[in-house]
Amino acid sequence: MTSKTTELKLDIERIGMVSAILTLPAHARACYVLAHGAGANMRHAFMEKVAAGLAERGIATFRFNFPYMEERKGRPDQPAVAHAAIRAAVAEAARLCPGITLIAGGKSFGGRMTSQAQSKAALPDVKGLAFLGFPLHADKKPSSERAEHLAGIAIPMLFLQGTRDGLADLGYLRPVVEKLGPKATLHQVEAGDHSFAVLKKSGRTNDEALTEVLDTLAAWIDGLA
Repeated sequence: MTSKTTELKLDIERIGMVSAILTLPAHARACYVLAHGAGANMRHAFMEKVAAGLAERGIATFRFNFPYMEERKGRPDQPAVAHAAIRAAVAEAARLCPGITLIAGGKSFGGRMTSQAQSKAALPDVKGLAFLGFPLHADKKPSSERAEHLAGIAIPMLFLQGTRDGLADLGYLRPVVEKLGPKATLHQVEAGDHSFAVLKKSGRTNDEALTEVLDTLAAWIDGLA
């Protein structure tokens, strides 16, 4: 499927401009506002692969840098700044992709900040949230405190999680998702880590695991429509 990639600038009110990228396939049926993780920007190989893979499936992506990443600072933005960036990105994606299903979320930190923003005030026109490795807790320090705000979200949520994810012990995440009820779906990627990389002994490649992630995400998006 042919797609067009456009480099943009995103204006975050009272904060400033950051870089953004819209990948828009012909006849897109949805757009995913895709926020990056804490340690890598919107151009990271993982983000590029997700955008390209979703474009092949007829789904647009709107990627953007958080201000700290745009300014090459080491420490992530305070939540209020991250939330403002996400709201600006959602509004711009809705403007650029009118009339199609809009979802939001992203990789790790980006997904968690999106869920926080949604819990505080619904993101306009967003029909669901998709998390590519929700960071439930610090590395190998199981806890579910970071999930408390999820109860305040009314729209559907998809959790795509590797079974070896050190930032989301499934023994803690499964009860969280179950408590959220039918609005939440958990898809486990067998032998995947926080970025869905798999062990060689699993019998499949990282690309095959990512294909599973993208197929699952696309099917879930279609279910929302």
